[in-house]
Amino acid sequence: MKLSTIYPLLFGMWLIPAAAAPLGSDVASLLNYASEHNPELAAMRHEADAAAQREQPAGALPDPVLRAELMDITNQGTNRGVSLLPTQVGSTRYRLMQSVPWFGKLDLKREVAEAGADQAQGRTATTWAALSAKIKSAYAQYYYVSGSQKITRELLDLLVQMEKVAQVRYANGLAAQQDAVRAQVEQTVMKTELVALDNTRRQIEAQLNALLSRPAILPLAVPERLRSIPTAASLENYTALESRIREHNPDLFVDEAGVSAAEKNRALVYKNRYPDFAVGISPTQFGSVVRQWDVMVELNVPLQQETRRSQERESEAMLAAARARKEATGNRVLSALAENLSGLDAALRTEQLGASGLLPQAKVTFESALSGYQNGKVDFATLLDAARQILKARLEVLKAETDAQMRLAQIEQLLGAEL
Repeated sequence: MKLSTIYPLLFGMWLIPAAAAPLGSDVASLLNYASEHNPELAAMRHEADAAAQREQPAGALPDPVLRAELMDITNQGTNRGVSLLPTQVGSTRYRLMQSVPWFGKLDLKREVAEAGADQAQGRTATTWAALSAKIKSAYAQYYYVSGSQKITRELLDLLVQMEKVAQVRYANGLAAQQDAVRAQVEQTVMKTELVALDNTRRQIEAQLNALLSRPAILPLAVPERLRSIPTAASLENYTALESRIREHNPDLFVDEAGVSAAEKNRALVYKNRYPDFAVGISPTQFGSVVRQWDVMVELNVPLQQETRRSQERESEAMLAAARARKEATGNRVLSALAENLSGLDAALRTEQLGASGLLPQAKVTFESALSGYQNGKVDFATLLDAARQILKARLEVLKAETDAQMRLAQIEQLLGAEL
């Protein structure tokens, strides 16, 4: 898996400036805003940038060390006295030392740092995938509540008309006064439901504003549309989706970078069996003239073998842990993929059944009940129940659409990309 496959897929769509649509009218405007203003995402980006800056220092040699030694500052007790000037002491020795790690250590240190930077960038992608999934899911709920309010208001208007019909029939002695009273009671129930929906809507707006890093009480535009659902062919090809997950899932990317870091660190630990060394030159000044030059080589002696063996065993264990963690993540995301694909399929089928079967049937039933009530063939309770069935059918369709959107958001979070 390459890092270059992570960022374009996760950020490419949303870094384009939003259209003129009001904030909240569609999910794209919310994602655009969040990509620029969410502080958690900004923090992860800064951390990823900081991790990237560690790569060059990790592969660089340490700074050389310069030492100056003033020898015989008392001038052997002569009348020249004590001096700290290089030209007025017995001699001055300069030493310039450069530490040099064993061959290959610097490359391994740089590669460990690169893997750490990949992990940081993967965590940034993970943060964005989770944030965008939360926004998509919250927007779907926002759309559902807004749609429920609209449907409930329409039913309330219908109940008002039904009450008028009942009152006319009562005035003509064709129905009991109880019919009009029951219509009024049902209207009160609908108004109570609207109060609850309004409260739910404000809570969802607060959640969305928090994800967008906006004040909680700021209003959002009325949601206008949901995203389109991918074709059935793209959802049914599980093998292709599994391949995309293994290639693009940000959690797997982080774990793979962790395995790479552990492998490089293990190789670096085994390099500690060999000594690091330092080289240097040392000119010696007598008076104002340098008369002597020395060359030095310094080695550390790796005698603490048991310590090194413990470090090697630790690196092996850390590598095994990283590989096991990657395998566990793979199992988790693939299981979640299968679960959400099943849920998406069920939601789509429920929506289709509701839209093509249940809702038309409920409308026909209501029209028949209304005609029968006007002709005195059915009672008001039957008419009221038919009106409720229309409400239930429309809400079932809307809920199925919302469930499909939430499942789609979870699948896209697993894929690390849009479907």
